[in-house]
Amino acid sequence: MKDGKWITMGIESSCDETSVAILQGGRTVLSNVISSQIKVHQVFGGVVPEIAARHHLENINGVLQQALEEAEVSLEEIDAIGVTYGPGLVGALLIGLATAKAIAFSLRKPLVGVHHIQGHISANFIEHTELEPPFLALVVSGGHTHIVDVRGYNEYEVLGRTRDDAAGEAFDKVARVLGLGYPGGPKIDKIAKEGDAKAIEFKRVYLEKGSLDFSFSGLKTSVLNYLNAEKQRGTEIHAADVAASFQQAVVDVIVDKAILAAKTCGKKKIVLAGGVAANSRLRKDLSEGCKREGITLYAPSPILCTDNAAMIACAAYYKYQEGLVNDLTLDACPNLPL
Repeated sequence: MKDGKWITMGIESSCDETSVAILQGGRTVLSNVISSQIKVHQVFGGVVPEIAARHHLENINGVLQQALEEAEVSLEEIDAIGVTYGPGLVGALLIGLATAKAIAFSLRKPLVGVHHIQGHISANFIEHTELEPPFLALVVSGGHTHIVDVRGYNEYEVLGRTRDDAAGEAFDKVARVLGLGYPGGPKIDKIAKEGDAKAIEFKRVYLEKGSLDFSFSGLKTSVLNYLNAEKQRGTEIHAADVAASFQQAVVDVIVDKAILAAKTCGKKKIVLAGGVAANSRLRKDLSEGCKREGITLYAPSPILCTDNAAMIACAAYYKYQEGLVNDLTLDACPNLPL
């Protein structure tokens, strides 16, 4: 402990960010160090799992030391270690897990395994100190598009999820065919500001009536078909219009389903989380939709939307408070369900 308050370390390495954070009292961030590999993977147009794992191995000790120094705490003052154990890239997850286990074993500290999505949701507890469950969570990232009924700090029910591509995955694929590069989400968001969202009418896929699931594979295919047809006609393609129209089609479905879920469940609070939560169009349209329906929207700042260890430490704190502790047999689970 430090100054009589509980200190939690968080470790995140599920994809291509190596991150270590120190939190005090569950919600106060003392440090949150993130080492990104974006530039490493840009040349490949996406994350290469083996390369990601190698860079985690190279970066983890330096990131850990920097986090301790910025927080001005020693390893001995850490009360519990939280670590992402899934879902994610198995090689990447193992680096963070091995580090967390080594610290927990050597210092005889509690080890708390954290689900990556629970971490993203928990980022809002850091940003909004007044926020408490229950609420509805909309998790939109490169690997997930979930609507989750959050009934308690550690009680979740998934109400809807993508049946194929996650929203962030669709953003990356469309950005690639438009020649925008990686990562696709921020690049689509940026160029879409220069385009007309009504220029091209891409179909909104809502699935069965009342369904809270998502499907973005067909939309992605529609964009590809449009681009191929325009090229065959010799028509000039306006990338900004394509990006804006595609983005709007994704956002419309996400916003409509999130508000439908909130009304169906009687929830008056929606929490936005995940990497795509930083998308400016999604934040704007969801904010306006919630305002019309009398729903309070909570969203983290962009730094807490991306993969980071502060959110993992926060989730670990609340798991530990309920006695949800793991032993050293904890293993990586790349397809861990929520």
